[in-house]
Amino acid sequence: MSRGAAGSDHHARKRFGQNFLTDGAIIDGIVRAIEPQHGQALIEIGPGLGALTRPLRAHCDPLTVIELDRDLAERLRREPGLRVIESDVLKVDFGALADTLCPSGGKLRIAGNLPYNISSPILFHLLPWADRIEDQHFMLQKEVVDRMAAEPGSKVYGRLSVMLQWRYHIESVLDVPPESFDPPPKVDSAVVRMIPWAQPAALDAARFETMMTVAFSQRRKLLRHSLGRWLDEQGIAHTFDLQRRAEEVPVAEFTALAGCLTP
Repeated sequence: MSRGAAGSDHHARKRFGQNFLTDGAIIDGIVRAIEPQHGQALIEIGPGLGALTRPLRAHCDPLTVIELDRDLAERLRREPGLRVIESDVLKVDFGALADTLCPSGGKLRIAGNLPYNISSPILFHLLPWADRIEDQHFMLQKEVVDRMAAEPGSKVYGRLSVMLQWRYHIESVLDVPPESFDPPPKVDSAVVRMIPWAQPAALDAARFETMMTVAFSQRRKLLRHSLGRWLDEQGIAHTFDLQRRAEEVPVAEFTALAGCLTP
């Protein structure tokens, strides 16, 4: 989902998942949640027509934006105080970007109204650079935000919840109705705040992701039917209680088990 302002002659493109944010009160609420400050290395993903970009830039100049749509990127280049990266965000090296924007060792702040059709891939793409990031504020489909922040025992607690909560403190900060966009999406939206933990559990991320995919592959069955067999195949010695469903297991227990895995 992309971002923009009312009154523009740019038409939303379905292939980019574009729905433009037009509600001034919601925009103000998002800016207050982010609290941008001058001198910070703030990056906006998918600025679209600039509805959020302009108020962010007023508090944080210069502002770096990442925009895939060629026409929108060209418009943005005409705006003062913007660094424009015309690219698919999934191809952006945020580590290299942090080196460029934070040469003295500071951290990135990242915000944006993410395209809903690829929101999870973007979140996972950013995961390896969490230690270079101060915080993230994203507009997402409310259903996705609920999954990200879900606690054990919830019907929506799953792989996404565990993988992200391993690395971030996550909270929903603002609900956004469909009528805040043009055209209105068919789903409710929400703004999520993600703050990286200073000392996350040490583990191999790729192996952890594989383990979580296996664990939640048969949600209705006890873990001995899925994760248990996988652990046996890996030859992993453990005392993990497999007589539970995956949705009942706290993040800390999953990450402790993942710490026993070798790359």
